[in-house]
Amino acid sequence: MMRAAFRLLLRLGIVLGLGASVFPQVRSIELPGDNPMAELKAGPGVEVVRANCIACHSTDYIVRQPGSDAKRWEGEVKKMIGVYGAPISEADARVIVQYLAATYGLAAARAPKGTKPGKSGAKAAP
Repeated sequence: MMRAAFRLLLRLGIVLGLGASVFPQVRSIELPGDNPMAELKAGPGVEVVRANCIACHSTDYIVRQPGSDAKRWEGEVKKMIGVYGAPISEADARVIVQYLAATYGLAAARAPKGTKPGKSGAKAAP
């Protein structure tokens, strides 16, 4: 009887020991936010950009690009879809291109710091 109890305890200990390694504790980490200098500018379509683009790369890859027209931004978005396999719908791709061209387009790149594109040197609201 003692041997049976010992075997049962031994088996139970082995099962519990294996259970800890088979079912490890769930752990999670929280990544820090993007560099404040790389935050996307507000504008129509910014949420679509966030939802589709930052799953694959940092916003640095967007905000540090030279100002480009809609045709070049469209080429970049098509490259992300065709070459890198980004799962972006046609409707979202159009919104992304419009946002990028308006917010990080040629006019935005040429505007003096502190002004908004299309404004004649007027300071942007703080």
